[in-house]
Amino acid sequence: MARVAWSAGVALAGAALPALAQAPDRDWNGWATHPMWGMWGIWGVWGLVMMLVMLAFWGLVIAGLVVGLRWLLSLAGDGKRDRPDAALDILRQRYARGEISREEFEEKKRDLA
Repeated sequence: MARVAWSAGVALAGAALPALAQAPDRDWNGWATHPMWGMWGIWGVWGLVMMLVMLAFWGLVIAGLVVGLRWLLSLAGDGKRDRPDAALDILRQRYARGEISREEFEEKKRDLA
């Protein structure tokens, strides 16, 4: 008897499964809100927030790499960045000390320009 009851229960459950698996009948043509309405469906505003956070993260990573590489490249140099007018400054100092005449100063200034 128990075997027959168990078999009947399995058969009944098997027959009911397709009916349980079907989606409920909803009328989305009315005033009800559809779950996929909104900015990006189910994500809504959170999708926009996550996208902005991701862009900020990768922006910071790329900016950090650029700053780090520039810093490393500056260390690789001699550390002394000569200004373009450093030679002219030396020329002015020599003229101020009286080591060269005004004619020599003007001539060398034209050469440097």
